[in-house]
Amino acid sequence: MATASVQVPQVAQTAHFRLAWLDALRGIGALAVVGEHLTTWAMPWLRPTSFNLGMYGVLVFFLVSGYIIPASLHRHGDVRAFWIGRVFRLYPLYLAVIGLVLALAWWIPVRQEVPRDASSVAAHATMLMDVVGVGGVLNTMWTLSYEMVFYLLVAALYVAGVHDRRGLVPVLFAVTCSIAGLVLSGALVSGGWLAWASLAAFVIGLACVFSGHARTAAACALGVMALALTLMSSRVPWFAAAILAVMFTGAAIHRWERGEGPLWPVAIAAGLVTLTPLWAINAGWWWVQPEVWSLTIVLAGATFAAAMACRARRIPAVLAWFGVISYSLYLVHLPILLVVMELAGEMRWAPLPSQIGISAAFLSVLLPVSWLSHRFLEQPMQRLGRRLAGRRCNAART
Repeated sequence: MATASVQVPQVAQTAHFRLAWLDALRGIGALAVVGEHLTTWAMPWLRPTSFNLGMYGVLVFFLVSGYIIPASLHRHGDVRAFWIGRVFRLYPLYLAVIGLVLALAWWIPVRQEVPRDASSVAAHATMLMDVVGVGGVLNTMWTLSYEMVFYLLVAALYVAGVHDRRGLVPVLFAVTCSIAGLVLSGALVSGGWLAWASLAAFVIGLACVFSGHARTAAACALGVMALALTLMSSRVPWFAAAILAVMFTGAAIHRWERGEGPLWPVAIAAGLVTLTPLWAINAGWWWVQPEVWSLTIVLAGATFAAAMACRARRIPAVLAWFGVISYSLYLVHLPILLVVMELAGEMRWAPLPSQIGISAAFLSVLLPVSWLSHRFLEQPMQRLGRRLAGRRCNAART
């Protein structure tokens, strides 16, 4: 017994050390998004224009999700526990931030892109805003739509027994991205009914997954729904397919690392996604111009590769810490920044000392608030999710 009590912390410490490079990548991604928004407002002279700093951070995030999420589901082998974990991981802070934004709406109006009707509530309830054509109350929330689509697809592939050992899924999404760029200029289907239909399917499907009734059929139906929404009703179909290609590329890299699949699909998917803006009909905004888009993708891929190459080395503790609080950083920074912007006013042409001072003040508020939200909201809810998942697993065994 004494030996076991010593070994358990060692195993936990080894696992933490092994995953620290992923935490570091999350930290880099979150800081990049914060940097994009902060420099746009306060320090435009520091903002890069040859690539998009925010999109770079988002792509790093997506690669990490693709690398770890399918592997985690396959390792634990319980789709119900997977969804309990995801719900308790994502929703508590997400709902708290939405509440904060709405509470401030009397002072800082909600974005015009958010519909002023109940379809907005339905879209936010599923996190599928971007793929049902609804703006999020914060513009950073669009990425959560693709995280949710990815979870739905991964769960469907898992229950269907599709392991994709050849790495064809990222290639299929990359090919879809290329074709959609040629033939689609926007969503094929639109309307508030999409938010309501997807909410109904989402609630019924997850209820079946949690209860165990028709679990396989329900998970597969949710995956089909996610795929259909992505390709038919997302605002920019080629871009939506590109995001999923990036995420499944992360999964292909993980299989290759474990000797369970080839690496060539990664190169093909990356190449097609990088080149699509050359012919895409809807590619007018600046950061998907071919030069900017390609450099952004190259930098995100290089960052992931460099971190992966260093995964056996000790990662700087500060980067790992930023990764631990990265979800809070990502969601909390924009409401705080909006308040600071409202108080400080226009800063793009302010004197340099003022720009640096207001930026430092913003960060001095953001970091402790992010830590507090992680410590007192995220962590307790994650622990609750793990306890619920464990109880359900034990009940299923008995």
